[in-house]
Amino acid sequence: MAYKAPVRDLTFILNEVLEIDRYTNQPGFTDVSSDLVQQILEEGAKFAEEVIAPINHSGDKEGCHWSEGGVVTGPKGWKEAYQAMVEAGWPALTADPAYGGQGMPSIVGSAFGQFTAGAYWGLNANGSEAQKAMYLPKMASGGRAP
Repeated sequence: MAYKAPVRDLTFILNEVLEIDRYTNQPGFTDVSSDLVQQILEEGAKFAEEVIAPINHSGDKEGCHWSEGGVVTGPKGWKEAYQAMVEAGWPALTADPAYGGQGMPSIVGSAFGQFTAGAYWGLNANGSEAQKAMYLPKMASGGRAP
């Protein structure tokens, strides 16, 4: 059975339980509507189902490998999947616009995060200003860190 992202469940939670349209007067929600969130979730689900899910098994089976030269090699297909994720703009979804992000509310990122995962917000919350300046733009754009 193929992975099916829980778009319907997440849409219900965001629209009916949290009533996301009620927050358009709050910072970060000004340009957010339930229709926009629906589109984001549908596209995120498509990405997770078509790009990530097919390589999950190889990721579990092969894992990552650390060479003596300090190079990490990921499972077959994961580098390409990450590049596709970057090209689609997913790392920037909730990232701060000051660092190259799209500025979507964290609740939208949490919903998308049900399909994928990331480290951006941990660094944004706990990193020094120098670390943020060095890494967050690259994390938002999917570029390589120095």
